[in-house]
Amino acid sequence: MNNRRILVTSALPYANGSIHLGHLVEYIQTDIWARFQKMCGHECIYVCADDAHGTPIMIRAQQEGISPEELIAKTKQEHEQDFADFHIAFDNFHSTHSDENKYFATSIFKALQNNGYISTNTVTDLFDPEEKVFLPDRFVRGTCPKCKAEDQYGDNCEVCGATYTPADLINPRSALSGAQPIQKENLHYFFKLSSLEDALKEWTQSGSLQPEIANKISEWFADGLQDWDISRDAPYFGFEIPDAPGKYFYVWLDAPIGYMASFKNYCDRTGVDFDSYWKPDSSAELYHFIGKDIAYFHTLFWPATLMGAGWRTPTSVFCHGFLTVNGQKMSKSRGTFIKARTYLNHLKPEYLRYYFAAKLNDGVSDIDLNLDDFQQRVNSDVVGKLVNIASRCAGFIYKKFAAELTDEFIAEGTQTFKTASEKNIEIKQLYEARKYSEAMRSIMALADLANQVIDQYKPWERIKDDANKQEVHQVCSFGLNMFRLLIGYLKPVMPELAEKSEAFLNCKISWSDLASAQALPSGHTINKFKPLITRIEKQVVDNMVEESKQQAAPKADDPIADEITFDDFAKLDLRVARIAKAEHVDGADKLLQLTLDLGEPTGGLQKNVFAGIKSAYDPKDLEGKLVVMVANLAARKMRFGLSEGMVLAASGEDSGLFVIHPDSGATPGMRVK
Repeated sequence: MNNRRILVTSALPYANGSIHLGHLVEYIQTDIWARFQKMCGHECIYVCADDAHGTPIMIRAQQEGISPEELIAKTKQEHEQDFADFHIAFDNFHSTHSDENKYFATSIFKALQNNGYISTNTVTDLFDPEEKVFLPDRFVRGTCPKCKAEDQYGDNCEVCGATYTPADLINPRSALSGAQPIQKENLHYFFKLSSLEDALKEWTQSGSLQPEIANKISEWFADGLQDWDISRDAPYFGFEIPDAPGKYFYVWLDAPIGYMASFKNYCDRTGVDFDSYWKPDSSAELYHFIGKDIAYFHTLFWPATLMGAGWRTPTSVFCHGFLTVNGQKMSKSRGTFIKARTYLNHLKPEYLRYYFAAKLNDGVSDIDLNLDDFQQRVNSDVVGKLVNIASRCAGFIYKKFAAELTDEFIAEGTQTFKTASEKNIEIKQLYEARKYSEAMRSIMALADLANQVIDQYKPWERIKDDANKQEVHQVCSFGLNMFRLLIGYLKPVMPELAEKSEAFLNCKISWSDLASAQALPSGHTINKFKPLITRIEKQVVDNMVEESKQQAAPKADDPIADEITFDDFAKLDLRVARIAKAEHVDGADKLLQLTLDLGEPTGGLQKNVFAGIKSAYDPKDLEGKLVVMVANLAARKMRFGLSEGMVLAASGEDSGLFVIHPDSGATPGMRVK
């Protein structure tokens, strides 16, 4: 397909924190794809922006004693530097707090309103009686009304993916004050998503989505689409809804519109025709790369917004999975919650770009960054296989043959080079389909073939005999032409290595060069070889992890909670208990069911407790251990049964859970004083 016009986006990073390695999965995946398209000669424009609205932005700014505008400007500068240093080559990086975004959010809302897709309704909202404000979704936590998972946000469940209103939560609480919210009537604006259900069904099943996502969307249709609440109340950092004082666009209304706003900003700078990409009859292609956790917003709300307002829908939405490190969720206490800048303080960005490429495919499965495998894979593939080809051959060409190549290869070299060149069709298809891991395997298999030919002829030995000089020239010229071919295949993944290699080889590399099966002509001169990339040392990786641990260390100014009186504390009956039995709870992601024996002082009393410690403990490892429990806590009826107490445990921010055990000598039933 020639003369393609492609607009590609990544999800907008929230302007409330630093970029970390989990974020970079997406931006590296997208950047590789955009670089590949450009390398093939297509007009491909890659835009993004900071997601700069919402209550969390406002609260964070207050905590730092600055305005929201100052916060998002500071964060944008940090984000842009991190992305640039990871070679994420946006054509435009903007902000949702921009004139362009305000224009499009307002005009799209008015179009939806004029087309009959906006309604108003008085609903019952949760109100914090202590802070005297209506509570935004993310400032209400409670139990999911669908799957009963605990400690979920007020707008969607991270366990089952359900969406709902904060009022639907079971046992809601304010994240601002901890108070039990009260209900108050409030006027809201709704987008009538259900009015576009048929069109959305057709689009979601048209091949625009991955099969896993299309199947998930089908489940949401089966439950029936609910109208979408798109308004929030002051105080709120965002755009005010036209003719609705004190009402603001919900962040998920104007955030995806940020794609359009960033592209418009690019068009105004470059003269590109905006409408030719966004009008319904556009022949341009539009692709969104996102994480699977925001699929609902991008595959239902966003296309519905575009349909209802008269704009084109995406060609495809590509979802990816999450990142784990060493097989576990990223953890600050273990030093595996690694910020982009922390990584860059120790390691080259190209290492991570290659490793992610070696793991990524076209599905939505999670990928794991195993730090030992990371070190070994990069050292083996990039240094030991790929760059090794150049380092073995360059010196002979430069010193013995006046830095000039020949296009006549030994027989095995001619066949291997032909095989490698013909692979360009397969590798191109793999890049296009986002099957990067398969492409990396294919490229490294070709590197193995090249090294086998070089090993067979051993130029470092044959150069000692003048009779073999021509053969050495042919072998080493073959090696450097293979290196050029393989570096070309890897150019979207490792642009810095490719740039250094092009300078060394004294040539630029495009995809058409790779497809031509033509070697560099005889007489082509190379430059003196300099080390292109170094090995990863384990100590450097360890230092990176240690720095991440230090960032997670408790801070001296971590405030103590409000004072309580001795009488308050005396109401707690803390007892030592023995875990007589521990078992998994069917259908619960966080809970273990514990049977606690309080021993003779209580007459052999046993209590049933559901404890949210499943992520940290295997039930069989707990049985027989002593714990401290709140024995006089009122029983609480849960979906899985009656919980008759609470086990004491310690936890830090993203550091895991640690059940508190009394010292040896304690016995069940003892009071804890």
